[in-house]
Amino acid sequence: MLPPVKLFTTGLQHVAAMYAGVVAPPLIVGAAVGLSPADLALLISASLFTAGLATLLQTLGVWRIGARLPFVNGVSFAGVAPMVAIARGSTDHDGGTGNALPVIFGAVIVAGSLCFLAAPYFCKLIRFFPPVVQGTVITLIGVSLLPVAVNWARGGSPSAPGYGSMRAIGLAALTLTAVVLCNRLLRGFWQQLSLLVGLAVGTLAAFPLGLADFGSVRDAQVFALPSPFHFGAPQFDAAAIASMCIVMVVSMTESTADMLALGRIVDREADESVLAAGLRADGLATALSPVLNGFAASAFAQNIGLVALTRVRSRFVVAAGGGILIVLGLFPVLGSLVSVVPQPVLGGAGIVLFGTVAASGIRTLAEAGMESGGNTILVSVSLGVGIVPIAAPTFYDAFPEAVRTLMHSGISAGCVTAVLLNLLFHHVGAARRTRSGRASGSTVPTATPS
Repeated sequence: MLPPVKLFTTGLQHVAAMYAGVVAPPLIVGAAVGLSPADLALLISASLFTAGLATLLQTLGVWRIGARLPFVNGVSFAGVAPMVAIARGSTDHDGGTGNALPVIFGAVIVAGSLCFLAAPYFCKLIRFFPPVVQGTVITLIGVSLLPVAVNWARGGSPSAPGYGSMRAIGLAALTLTAVVLCNRLLRGFWQQLSLLVGLAVGTLAAFPLGLADFGSVRDAQVFALPSPFHFGAPQFDAAAIASMCIVMVVSMTESTADMLALGRIVDREADESVLAAGLRADGLATALSPVLNGFAASAFAQNIGLVALTRVRSRFVVAAGGGILIVLGLFPVLGSLVSVVPQPVLGGAGIVLFGTVAASGIRTLAEAGMESGGNTILVSVSLGVGIVPIAAPTFYDAFPEAVRTLMHSGISAGCVTAVLLNLLFHHVGAARRTRSGRASGSTVPTATPS
């Protein structure tokens, strides 16, 4: 447990790193549903509030719920496309989308309950995640997020003023330089705040460039209590439920990979019990979030990069970040202050954060016995499959919806591929007998059976 000032500032860094990821899904879904500005602001506040509750549940834990790792939970971006599709398919008698959010919330409640019940069984997959698989997935987490940082560096959206301009890219470069110099020149606590210092430098530089303003702060509501089922009682549609359950399985896969990555970074192995507790927290938070107008909760990989970058491994720091998220949800005016940070500034910091995650994966692969030909094939094919949706986002558009949901995420696509290839090379037939008997003298790493 750090002193209060250090606890707050390091927790604030985690909020700054994840804020854009939390508010983007409600913005997209709210626009698809056609919400008014007031209701859209309420949806964003609800997402911040429920993300804070989910983070506290994950870091502090209750009974066998919560991984008790410095693990940030927020709105899962994997569910955005299916929720938009549900919104488009949910029309009332007037042809509008007035019942879209209740249908979405009903599907999220069922999917979260499924995750909670399946957690003790899903976590048994840990035996199929030896270091070579872990390293591959961790590397993909970082590589998959880097295009997000690059888009932020350009301005975040093609409709944003100055998108792709030299001003935007220069601002991202300034922020990146500030973070790197802070890590090189500062020491101790100030070095741990390098991301926050970089964000502050970039934001201050953005004002004379015309890339930041306080307009959103002037229009923000000061205080707003969560209103249960503000958009109506949940409705349970079979097709919507099936879609969100697929999303939840993808989120569970990504959360498992994230917990394994974080466990290696903080030198605390994420074993079966930790994974089960973490997935239960995901499921419970997801099932309860719609009550307060929130969406599915899942891990935020960018915060794993922040833990690796700052080397602050305390889960109470992330819990402090969860408390800040709750306050931001209750006081929208404070949330709007955080939103003043321009997208290019977040992009510059994101390159460091996401690159740090990829570097952690490469370090894990270096310890994974790559002299084995099977491991080389496993890593190369899994990375290739994981990079396909990054290099060609529309590659799977002609496939069935279930396949698109799984394969549109480079993390889940690469993770599934790595697990299957690990089964093929190290668990099936002759490969399994060779591994058990060490007949070939291979140094292929194996996981301890549960």
